[in-house]
Amino acid sequence: MANFWTDKRVLVTGSAGFLGCWLCNILVENGACVTGLDIEIKPKSNFYNFNLKKRIKQLHVDVTNYALLRKIFSQEEPEIVFHLAAQPLVTLANKNPLPTFENNIKGTWNVLEAARNSRSMNGVVVASSDKAYGIHETLPYTEDAPLRGAYPYDVSKSAADLITQAYSKTYGLPVGITRSGNFYGGGDLYFDRIVPGTIKSLIFDEAPIIRSDGRFVRDYIYIKDVANAYMLLAKKLKQVRGEAFNLTTEEPLDVLALVSTISRLMGKQHLKPSILNIAKAEIREQYLSGKKARELLDWSAKYSLGESLKETITWYKQYFDKGFGKEEKKKK
Repeated sequence: MANFWTDKRVLVTGSAGFLGCWLCNILVENGACVTGLDIEIKPKSNFYNFNLKKRIKQLHVDVTNYALLRKIFSQEEPEIVFHLAAQPLVTLANKNPLPTFENNIKGTWNVLEAARNSRSMNGVVVASSDKAYGIHETLPYTEDAPLRGAYPYDVSKSAADLITQAYSKTYGLPVGITRSGNFYGGGDLYFDRIVPGTIKSLIFDEAPIIRSDGRFVRDYIYIKDVANAYMLLAKKLKQVRGEAFNLTTEEPLDVLALVSTISRLMGKQHLKPSILNIAKAEIREQYLSGKKARELLDWSAKYSLGESLKETITWYKQYFDKGFGKEEKKKK
């Protein structure tokens, strides 16, 4: 992989986000010249832990600004683009859908249009989601299932996914699409999410909070597996251009089982979860088939749930031990 990425000009939107930081770090380790675009860098994030400020060229750019995107594509001449920038929270999308639609849909067509008009472009990997499928009775979802999101976040991902396909079929733009389950790992600072939220509660000897009834079923996949899959897909775009791929461990589990596993690994089984049962406008059961990625990309998840959760727990313990704990606890 290093030979492919050495001196490769790569542009990553959402570079300071959870996945963006991990991806940029691996890209630089493999010799790529990375330009990152984002509108916010969170304090204490992996952007600083990985020293990306000194290792990549980071620009403050909103992907909804097409004129600025076009200028940057012209100046930086990226060969590969990873489009990760998005509003990533389901609950926020339900409360305030318009910014979600603008960021996730308009942002995607802007990046694709800038790529279409770039002379240097060899490929674009676009982050879709398992949420793009919407509700289906047949599980697990395969890549040929219709995209029919019903709720705001889901719709934004369905639309962005379809727009990406249109750019491939209409203009021949070399694109690849990823549809992953819920990814987790060190550096996710959205503590409303179940994995970081549960770990944070248990670190402070508080009961984990479950917004649903605990029986919602999802795929959970480790962030390192996701980042490696993105890089592999980019490397193989010539062979699989225009295709979408599910990224999954193929080991779905419900929220109660996930929280129980984290509690056991942390030795905090006595702290029973607080089940609020207030989740609305969310799909109850959603998980993916990984057959296509295995067959066409020769990719499958490498990290077990237990192994990856142990690494994740260690990251958050170190995070709070650095003096952030008291401050973060006040935010609860």
